[in-house]
Amino acid sequence: MDEKTLKDIAAIGALPEADPGRGDQTGSAGATGAAGGLAEPPRRPPRVTVRRALPTEPAVRGSASLFVTEAERQGIRAGRRMLHVGPETAADHVAAALRVEPGTEVLARRKLLLADDVPVRIATSYFRLDVFGGTPLAAPDFVRPSLQAGIEALGHRFGHAEEYLVARPPTGFEAVTLELDPGEWVVQVLRAGYGDDGTPVHTLETICAASRHVFPVTQVTGADEF
Repeated sequence: MDEKTLKDIAAIGALPEADPGRGDQTGSAGATGAAGGLAEPPRRPPRVTVRRALPTEPAVRGSASLFVTEAERQGIRAGRRMLHVGPETAADHVAAALRVEPGTEVLARRKLLLADDVPVRIATSYFRLDVFGGTPLAAPDFVRPSLQAGIEALGHRFGHAEEYLVARPPTGFEAVTLELDPGEWVVQVLRAGYGDDGTPVHTLETICAASRHVFPVTQVTGADEF
């Protein structure tokens, strides 16, 4: 990826666009109930914290489900729910990672990830329609045995990947779907994966509830120093 594209992704992903339709998702804490007393405060999801390693370990990346494998290592019961599979307009930072013009339609596969029944992440895989349209990756539901296997079955071989983290306020959709408290932020992780020939193959955007995540960062022997 050239220097200009790197700067574009970092700059564009910094903040979400304004979301005028969001309004107040939880209601006023001081609202009066039907009996004249104070209304009960909104119910918060149980406290849960999951780990999201950076970079992702190869063994985890190659598993049937990255999230399920990570969660099981932590003794957490993982759940997945498919939210959407189909074409949608690429946001600017996704378009930059896939090297298409902003506004281009791309294939999106979006799922909600839960830890002990608590929503913790929204993970969306993006693919270029001119490369993956009409393939098994465009079919609804989960790809079996794994998304990675589905990509490789189409002849793509992994070359390299880059990951970008941005902490920001959530959009309305993110706040509602992740059941966030007022004022709670998210961490957006954008992983752009490229084939061994440089083709943009898989862009994964993961929206993490910030208060429910820890991000361990590790270095392999010989790649760093004290």
